[in-house]
Amino acid sequence: MAQHYNIKFIITMTLIATLGGLLFGYDTAVISGAEQSLQKYITADYNSFIHGVTVSSALIGCVIGGLLSGKLAGALGRKKSLQLAAVLLAISALLSAYPEVLFFDVGESGLGLLIMFNIYRIVGGIGVGLASAVTPMFISEMAPSGIRGRMVSWNQFAIIFGMLVVYFVNYGIAFGESAAWIENMGWRYMFATEAVPSIIFFLLLFTVPETPRYLALNNKDEKALSVLNKIYHSVDHSKKVLADIVATRENDGAKKKAPLFAFGKTVVIVGIMISFFQQFIGINVALYYAPRIFADLGAGTDASMVQTVVMGLVNVIFTLIAIVYVDKFGRKPLLIIGSIGMAIGMTGVSMLAGFNIIGISTLVFIVIYTASFMMSWGPIAWVILSEIFPNRIRGGAMAIAVAVQWLANFTITSFYPFMMEISSSMTYGFYALMCVLSGIFVWKFVPETKGKTLEELEEIWVKEDVSDKKHDVSLTAESKMS
Repeated sequence: MAQHYNIKFIITMTLIATLGGLLFGYDTAVISGAEQSLQKYITADYNSFIHGVTVSSALIGCVIGGLLSGKLAGALGRKKSLQLAAVLLAISALLSAYPEVLFFDVGESGLGLLIMFNIYRIVGGIGVGLASAVTPMFISEMAPSGIRGRMVSWNQFAIIFGMLVVYFVNYGIAFGESAAWIENMGWRYMFATEAVPSIIFFLLLFTVPETPRYLALNNKDEKALSVLNKIYHSVDHSKKVLADIVATRENDGAKKKAPLFAFGKTVVIVGIMISFFQQFIGINVALYYAPRIFADLGAGTDASMVQTVVMGLVNVIFTLIAIVYVDKFGRKPLLIIGSIGMAIGMTGVSMLAGFNIIGISTLVFIVIYTASFMMSWGPIAWVILSEIFPNRIRGGAMAIAVAVQWLANFTITSFYPFMMEISSSMTYGFYALMCVLSGIFVWKFVPETKGKTLEELEEIWVKEDVSDKKHDVSLTAESKMS
């Protein structure tokens, strides 16, 4: 049967939007190559906790960017919000590379330099937090329901591809160079390279339209229909989709200003817990500290970078598996399978750490863990978050969920060095427990969203809200009778 949508247009819009995901991955992983240099150049006079906070400081900005994303996406639109994110990332890349540029001399160290470096990383983090919320939102509002899962999953592929690119970039910068040069100059080049994709992303966004759902929710129906006509081959189908969007707008007198809990608390809580589990299963520890982990396993500087690149390739391959199957098998089965695989991987790492067995077996379990994440919780958590929130609360609810995700990320990453000093086996065992709990949560509470339009998915939460209200009325009546 012929496709009723313009796949070329949809893919083009998706690829441009996913540059936001690529920058997300690039910015969060660039620290992996520079982390050990920062410990000698920026945080040498401070303890492991301060170093952990410095490695993770961009995540503070991510929390801020996530919180602001709802208001900015509503006020500026999805497109301009992404352009703002690109500008912030470019500024952060250049200033993080040369944190002395405004207030200090090159080679100078101290508390002032530490603070300014963290501020510059936080600025980039705001851009990442903004892009991480708005990119999947943009794609989900553009893509037809039948391919929405695959299109949003490309965002995770872009995140992982961005990480892989920066692993290669970091390796290329460090290859053959002395440790002293890397400590003094190499880490600067690593940060500065991010300005290039940031500027390209900013310029390419001028070629994309605003999403039809944002336009319709702001009473710009003609512009919304114009974009829908580019997405669908049939004008009649475009009008039907627009009518469905307008209906969700007009079902509530507050229209796009509907309160956060207009559809009940359950949908917001589900989104928050998806974000919580995606981070507390420990994935970003494996990503941020990869070279250090492999070095601790006995690899030299070059070898640890190579093993990090290998892990990046595994991540890309298994993310592609998720893209292929997310619209076939559905979201829930893949999330549950991923939780099981991650639990096996982290349990293995925990046991080997407990027996002080260091070698290729540990690398195998880390690969099992990361591969399981990449074919499940990596891409599909973002798919779920982009789908489950009704149109009128999507910006605000997504902002809360993304902010929680980055706050969880900051917490789990900052405490990793401290937890490892107490017990490496306990640390990885904790992540394994979180993997088990994540699978149970999905099984019990997360609805399947495969094949439903964003407007159809609202009905799940409308029914849930009605059920909650009936339950509350029943409890009130029973209380009065007693």
